[in-house]
Amino acid sequence: MAILSIEHLSKEFYIHNAQKRIRSCQDISLRLEEGEFIGIVGLSGAGKSTILKCIHRTYLATTGSIVYDSQAFGPLDLTQATEREILYLRRNEIGYVSQFLHVMPRTTAKEHVMNALLELNTDSAEAEARAEEMLRYFRLPENLWSLYPNTFSGGERLRLNLAHTMVKQPRLMLLDEPTASLDNKTKVLVKDMLMQLKEKGKSMVGIFHDLEFMDGLCDKVFNISEGTLQ
Repeated sequence: MAILSIEHLSKEFYIHNAQKRIRSCQDISLRLEEGEFIGIVGLSGAGKSTILKCIHRTYLATTGSIVYDSQAFGPLDLTQATEREILYLRRNEIGYVSQFLHVMPRTTAKEHVMNALLELNTDSAEAEARAEEMLRYFRLPENLWSLYPNTFSGGERLRLNLAHTMVKQPRLMLLDEPTASLDNKTKVLVKDMLMQLKEKGKSMVGIFHDLEFMDGLCDKVFNISEGTLQ
């Protein structure tokens, strides 16, 4: 069975003050096998991020099913899952790398990465060591580790997002423009890390504008236009 199977997924948004419905993505169907990497490309506003957010359940799909083969729960339709099940999956099985950083108040950069492991009941000393290793890997300067990330540049925030998600090595990873504000040297580090995770059997869905970055990384590439996959 595929680790993720999406059937006829659609998402609409209702703008109340304008009394208008906006279609974002419609009739999306795809299968992700375990250890596979699917890339989704398309123009801005085509609906790429909406697909990822429906998988992550940041958005609740309007129609369709998203069946994830969970280690804890077995095959589970994420459109019907309880909030408790979704929170468990986000903590233990499904990682999400966003272009935008969301950190608990008064949490330093190193604490943010450590917390990802402490949620899994990792020993605090091990969590600290692995967090520092990941921060070094993504070349986040050590003098930033004890600072609050709201002072960071866009590239620094994205590197922190990558470290926070990848330190857990989640079973399914969702990547929303993971190289958007990175320099070429850091892009190489990200690609190398994704290849390592793929070799370990991790499964990934990513959306990209950087087609060169995808070369040799993605097993399948879908183009989305006006909300539908091509």
